[in-house]
Amino acid sequence: MSVSQKTFLLYAFILLGGILAPFVFPNYIAQFATLWLMILFALTWDMMGGQMGYNSLGNIIFFGVGMYASAVVQIARLYEVAEYTSHSGAPKVDFGWTEYLSGMGFGIIAGALAAIFIAVILGRIVFGLRGPYFAIGTLGAAIAAGELVGAWDYIGGGGGITSLPFPGTGDERSLFFYFALFALALLTFAFLKWLYSRRYVLAVNAIRDDEDKAEAMGIHTLRYKTVTWAMSASFLGMAGAVYGNMAGFIEPLEVAFPTITFGIFMVLMALLGGKGTLWGPVLGAVVFHIIKEFTWTHFLGWQWVALGMLIIINVAYFQQGILGWAQEKWPDFFGLTVDESDTREAVEEASK
Repeated sequence: MSVSQKTFLLYAFILLGGILAPFVFPNYIAQFATLWLMILFALTWDMMGGQMGYNSLGNIIFFGVGMYASAVVQIARLYEVAEYTSHSGAPKVDFGWTEYLSGMGFGIIAGALAAIFIAVILGRIVFGLRGPYFAIGTLGAAIAAGELVGAWDYIGGGGGITSLPFPGTGDERSLFFYFALFALALLTFAFLKWLYSRRYVLAVNAIRDDEDKAEAMGIHTLRYKTVTWAMSASFLGMAGAVYGNMAGFIEPLEVAFPTITFGIFMVLMALLGGKGTLWGPVLGAVVFHIIKEFTWTHFLGWQWVALGMLIIINVAYFQQGILGWAQEKWPDFFGLTVDESDTREAVEEASK
């Protein structure tokens, strides 16, 4: 079986499995929906961390910005935002499918645009940093974002915002948000598959390998960094818009800007699967989500110990990730070939 045939079967399996999963396993719809969110997290983080070598710890900013921007747009179409978010109580909500779906559509667009705007502004500030300084700078920005939003009373402050109620039944609600996150994950993957087939990927990989040499070659590194982060932010903003409605309640530190959970998870998933690849983050997200759900269910209280051990093993002994290890062990399965003459010459050169 050729590599193209294997790829086609894999795509068909994922698409069919994604469509059937909520009907075959109706008791686990929320877990499957979260899995698609995890895949989107890992793919978008890898755009900067894997392909470009800029390991951000603050990508969760765009998730939260998208969530709040969407909520404000959805509420503003029907009510006065300050009145709705007032701690004295929101007004009585009564609307149908048309108002909800149109509002959510505008909210998703607003979430993407707001995230792009923040990415461009923040990039101008932090892209002067490199290596661990960039990581720490973005982490500080994420923590600050949650605190700033928590102090903004217009959007609910630390008390949060109750999302507009879903007009359908509970089962309809579960299926709706499952397929919304499923579609977003597929959209993200399809876009990145197309993007990584363009010359763009050569430029960002050059920045990852040696940014100074890339600049000397004429690559506009700041432009590529800004555009890449903005693209990553747009998908995270849309995901935040959907997840905010799915959660039913938007709170700044635990839901919108959960730096120590979702913010760290997206990094770990990409590293676990194999960063700098298309399928590595997907594989890492699936494995991580299974481990997370298992430990949260059967080892409650020890789940953070298990995840900490996973991080240590991954970073210390498994840096190439699952996909990198599999490609080294079974290169023929992945359609990888090694030129024996080049290998022999390299060995001879190294032995001199």
